[in-house]
Amino acid sequence: MVKLNIVFMGTPDFAVPCLNALIDSDDNVVGVFTQPDKPKGRGYKLQPTPVKAVAQEHGIDVYQPVSLKKGDDAQEAFKILKELNPDLIIVVAYGQILPKHILDLPKYGCINIHASILPKYRGAAPIQWCVMNGDKKTGVTSMLMEEGLDTGDMLITAETDIDINETVSELHDRLSEMGSDVLIKTIEALKEGKLNPQKQDDSKSCYAPMITKDMCRIDFSDTAINIHNKIRAITGYTILNGKRLKLYRTQICDRVVSGCECGSIVDEKSLTVVCGDGKCITLLEVQPEGSKRMKTEDFLRGNKLTAGIKFE
Repeated sequence: MVKLNIVFMGTPDFAVPCLNALIDSDDNVVGVFTQPDKPKGRGYKLQPTPVKAVAQEHGIDVYQPVSLKKGDDAQEAFKILKELNPDLIIVVAYGQILPKHILDLPKYGCINIHASILPKYRGAAPIQWCVMNGDKKTGVTSMLMEEGLDTGDMLITAETDIDINETVSELHDRLSEMGSDVLIKTIEALKEGKLNPQKQDDSKSCYAPMITKDMCRIDFSDTAINIHNKIRAITGYTILNGKRLKLYRTQICDRVVSGCECGSIVDEKSLTVVCGDGKCITLLEVQPEGSKRMKTEDFLRGNKLTAGIKFE
């Protein structure tokens, strides 16, 4: 079977399994494009993106243009791409929009691995939004790229169930591995001439925008299930005794309470809180302001709380 020369474009941890799968395949990864390094940690030292780190480990040339659409960087990036002459460009969570002249460059076009069952959840944060909305299923879709945002023809889709207590980080890791399987199946089908592109139904799509800090504030007047889903999707926070408390993991209780203000602690031993619909959630993992993430039982050893205390 013919070997393809592939350029890979990706940036975060989610893209790493796909890059590793390509490296382990019979095809040739002739170059990797990723976002510029960013400062991290206490010393604000520049750190390579996860994709760059893997590419460098395998001796693959890495390119980090600030933009693919305008300026000197974009012109140089296009010149490099023409010299690499890829048969196929694979894009996984790259973080930049590809202009038409790049989309048209490879012989077989550009294929994107997207973390949702398209056409649902087009945009930057599909994993977070499917969890926050309480979806029971999600998946990964490979698609041919076009100028619209995640609007290209669908190629191969894999689905998976979402557990009611699964956090976004857990789902992220599962979907990233699923993405590598979908990618390899897509390339194999491409080589065999068995791909069957399917148009997306735009009427069934919804936009999954970036998550902002403002979204993370927990309003305990909401229902217990909505609060639970929000915390496992984007990590919520509340205010306790004037200090911020991050909420990482919760579970829904069978307990229903009446006559208590929402946001009130109804069981100080398990840190159970009543919500707007009278149902309760129990906080399992928290992070106090200025401290590390911990289990609630450890938090309660140093913070004596009583029933009736209310989260602000």
